Amino acid sequence: MIEEENENLAPEQEEPIAPEATEETRAEAPEEEAQEPEEEAPQASFEDFKLNKQLLTAIAELGFQKPTPVQQQTIPLAMAGHDVMGIAQTGTGKTGAYVLPLLMKVKYAQGKHPRALILAPTRELVLQIEEHIQKFSAYLDVRTVGIYGGVGPKTQIERIQAGIDILVATPGRLMDIYRKGELHLKELKTLVLDEADKMMDMGFMPQIRQILEIIPRKRQNLLFSATMHERVHTLSEEFLEFPMVVEVTPQATPVETVSQKLFQVPNLRTKIALLDYLFKDRETFNRVMIFTRSKTNADNVSSFLDRKGQGGVRVVHGNKGQNTRINAVEAFREGEVRYLVATDVAARGIDIQDVSHVINFDVPIIYEDYVHRIGRTGRAEQKGASIIFANEAEMHHIERIEKLIKMKIPQAPLPEEVKVYDTPFEEQQLINRELDSYKRQQDPDFKGAFHEKKAKPQYENKGKGEKVRDLKKAGWKKTKAGGGSKRKSR
Repeated sequence: MIEEENENLAPEQEEPIAPEATEETRAEAPEEEAQEPEEEAPQASFEDFKLNKQLLTAIAELGFQKPTPVQQQTIPLAMAGHDVMGIAQTGTGKTGAYVLPLLMKVKYAQGKHPRALILAPTRELVLQIEEHIQKFSAYLDVRTVGIYGGVGPKTQIERIQAGIDILVATPGRLMDIYRKGELHLKELKTLVLDEADKMMDMGFMPQIRQILEIIPRKRQNLLFSATMHERVHTLSEEFLEFPMVVEVTPQATPVETVSQKLFQVPNLRTKIALLDYLFKDRETFNRVMIFTRSKTNADNVSSFLDRKGQGGVRVVHGNKGQNTRINAVEAFREGEVRYLVATDVAARGIDIQDVSHVINFDVPIIYEDYVHRIGRTGRAEQKGASIIFANEAEMHHIERIEKLIKMKIPQAPLPEEVKVYDTPFEEQQLINRELDSYKRQQDPDFKGAFHEKKAKPQYENKGKGEKVRDLKKAGWKKTKAGGGSKRKSR
């Protein structure tokens, strides 16, 4: 079991000794006014937003007692009809921040075509949003359909044809069905872009621009993002009109309820050994998400945990089929398995309560993904823990991540019980190459262990006419027709 880190307590300071009061100082000193104790501000409740009875009943049954900060600020603005740009971390309740005012606007089934569109970057996030809407609208007559790639469009088209009020979609699948003529978007009144920064990272900008061209110009727009990098700012300028900005936390900062810890680990085999050591404490590490940089590492970690038989494991990455991914997440959510191993395709869109730990088996190259990874734990103001493994080359990325999140990740020594293996030659070569690449970025004149290949010597190309073959010596003669040759008969 890993001992929890002691909090850094500031050294106690002695209180300065006040000089004794004299008659002169008493005379000069103004009389102290009696200060009345400040009244505590009343806690906000969902009833403050004037939501209808059906929504309030569903919220109470879901166990939500008070709105989160992002909900307190966003819901009144959205219900007033403003365009909103929300900067909020995952796990802060931003889905409810736009779903609740959206349901107040839609209220009941009407017509056949969607009146609200929610765009999300991944299949997992589409499914999560659709599930949230269905739970909040349990007592409303609202039809919600989620469409995404990875499965055939036939069933999705049939659901759309049956009538729809709220459409949740990935940009690519939405455009596919629209081009088939099966989707009409002229009645849209509200557009929501969730996880806008991830959509930019995944290259959805062309599809989003196409969507903006085919939907009505007069509409309400809501954009939510965990970070506010340049491309998201450009996108917001393109389609938001005088937006109200809601930023409940500084950009790209981890959730305060998540503790963080860093282990410097030399190689892959030692990382596996450290995992084995940590997971012996089954009580502490009871529901764990493990993130890897590559599909290969995800499969390797999954195979290792499966052989150990420590409570079951599922793996989620791009090579897995849609049904496999959905079943894996559901098994983890229901507690049927103890571990979920995933690449960053699953860093967003998985809303699972009581995730005890997030293990960053590899350091993410896209530094914002670190925030989204650890946002899988410590959700809804619950406590969680994040542990990151980094080899020598990955430590350079740690420096960039710390700069992004504006805090130092506490580093702990490797436990003595963990065996440190020698790094295989091929893996060391990869680490050295990554180190050289990083140092070359810092200093273009840096000459590392790996140089560019030497240019091959240039040989003069003499061409056809330069080489003269003695046809007579070779025993060849020209035919009368010319051009061809045949061997002399002997």
